[in-house]
Amino acid sequence: MSTLKPPVGPGDHSQGPAAAPVTLVEYGDYECPYCGEAYPVLKAVQQAMGNQLRFVFRNFPLTEQHPHAGRAAQFAEAAAAAGRFWEAHDLLYERQDALDDASLHAYARAIGLDGAHLVAAFEGRYDDKIRQDFSSGLRSGVNGTPTLFVNGVRYDGPRDVDSLVAVLRAVAAEPV
Repeated sequence: MSTLKPPVGPGDHSQGPAAAPVTLVEYGDYECPYCGEAYPVLKAVQQAMGNQLRFVFRNFPLTEQHPHAGRAAQFAEAAAAAGRFWEAHDLLYERQDALDDASLHAYARAIGLDGAHLVAAFEGRYDDKIRQDFSSGLRSGVNGTPTLFVNGVRYDGPRDVDSLVAVLRAVAAEPV
């Protein structure tokens, strides 16, 4: 059974209370079609779980299979530096079919991200963060996307909303 290495920390992108009884971590690639399919499921799971769930996203761009994944991760990290990570994250998955540089520049304008900041991201400003996420995925046994961890343990079960919510609620009900 694979475990999350390192555990969730202050450098991670997270939504929901840090003290939530359940933390769901996704290693994702913005161009991965399976991540695209998982996106609305994970949003529905977050909605269903409310304050019982902290959701964390870590970059795992599979750039050999997905040529725009690296740039999309750079865009997301540039947005994070401006306090707009989740807006960028959602936008990238909702427009997964258009992740070329011109589209990313248009998305930057749409969310109020300075163009020079995006250029700096494309020149490598946030590559260390992306590499750290990717390396942590490798250490955690990630070999594809999306890969999920529930309270630090890899989850390979069913990925539909009802199944995930049932598992997460069961974990939330476990004594500490």
